[in-house]
Amino acid sequence: MNRRNLLKSLGLSIGAAVINTDALAKLSDNTFSYRLADNPLHKSLAKPVTAVTLGAGSRGTVYGNFAANFPDQLKIVGVAEPIPYRNDKYARKHQIPDENRFETWEQVFDKPKFADAIIISTPDALHYAPCMKALAMGYDVLLEKPIAPTEKECRDILKLAKKTGRIVAVCHVLRYAPYFVKMRELIGQGAIGEVISVQHFEPVEHMHMAHSYVRGNWHNSKETTPIILAKSCHDLDIIKWVINKPSHRIVAMGDLKWFRKENAPEGSTARCMDGCKVERECPYSAVRHYHDERKRLYVMDLPEDKSKHSDFIMNRLRTTNYGRCVYRMDNDQPDHYITSIQFADNVTASFSMEAFTSYHGRRTRIMGSMGDMVGDMKELVITDFRTGKELKLVPKAEDVENYKNSGHGGGDWLLVRDFVQAVSQQNPSLLTSTIDESIESHIMGFMAEESRKRNKIMDIQMNA
Repeated sequence: MNRRNLLKSLGLSIGAAVINTDALAKLSDNTFSYRLADNPLHKSLAKPVTAVTLGAGSRGTVYGNFAANFPDQLKIVGVAEPIPYRNDKYARKHQIPDENRFETWEQVFDKPKFADAIIISTPDALHYAPCMKALAMGYDVLLEKPIAPTEKECRDILKLAKKTGRIVAVCHVLRYAPYFVKMRELIGQGAIGEVISVQHFEPVEHMHMAHSYVRGNWHNSKETTPIILAKSCHDLDIIKWVINKPSHRIVAMGDLKWFRKENAPEGSTARCMDGCKVERECPYSAVRHYHDERKRLYVMDLPEDKSKHSDFIMNRLRTTNYGRCVYRMDNDQPDHYITSIQFADNVTASFSMEAFTSYHGRRTRIMGSMGDMVGDMKELVITDFRTGKELKLVPKAEDVENYKNSGHGGGDWLLVRDFVQAVSQQNPSLLTSTIDESIESHIMGFMAEESRKRNKIMDIQMNA
């Protein structure tokens, strides 16, 4: 079978033949790269969709960068951001006029509707109110996950979206990554027979955990959202989406074991630069990570003059949480978290989020009646039980992979691309993560947290 015919048999373009276990059994061992075919429902735009960004931090910048690189599809015409540096930088990049620059999200809605859509990339606790206001004023919404901090607020947004007929796209970006799109497609086509169970693993990576969930914006679940939603609603969502079955029950366990005051090394201090005797050997040294190695500096809002960076970083470490000892923070997020889920047709899944790894990148194993799948987002390996033969697929996000700030396997910008089409055509079916499609995995997350705290198995009730 030559490469062209193989690609056709694998269903790598819309309308191609279905792959199943019989087709797999006929293949020789091979590795093939692929990209997703163009969606035939996409249309050329007469003019770009316009949007206002609420929150010009990391995620707002990622979505805004799509507009900067594809100005014929999306134009950012307004921004709300309380940090002047970020507001100025975002406004310059997108040439936003002064009259459309705001400090708070509330000020955006003091004006009559002046764009097609609102991009909500504010902190977790500030998703609900601006989303409800945007819908009431007739905007379509691109909503960063999690949808909202409580189940009631999530359901309220869903109700208002249905009442107003507006589009709410939830940023479950993994649904748009070619790796997971192909995984779901192959499962649906019977490539491994009937799905029996799933194992999914998210290695957070030890410094990512320290950066975001010990020192960073999500260190306190009461002020933001529990880590199962803040970090891992992506994972609950992708498990549910890939196997394409409703969830019934969930049980969870996990706790904050390591990043606690009683584990602080002897000789450590409140801040890494306060004369800590173990700073040089500590794996969580803020001085080494931010200053010496210059990592994760997007939170520092560095000046353009690089000669000032060293002093600026050290000042930030002296005055913000990013310089504090990881053992002496007011953090409460679990650093290890496991859940078990029962889906329809007795399909079971286990999910493990682990902070203490030297690596990151989600890993998934799917066990079927006629084969299995093993993948790490870089490669997906399908094995046929009858022949023992393997097929290796390497995903490519060719339209976005060469641009900075595209992440999640290419899913970030592929989501925005589909959102632009959905808004332009007023057709939410062009999206796979509308709020009515995405809310179930949030309910799973809320029930997981209830299970963890109450030490009991929780039913997942979507009609509550």
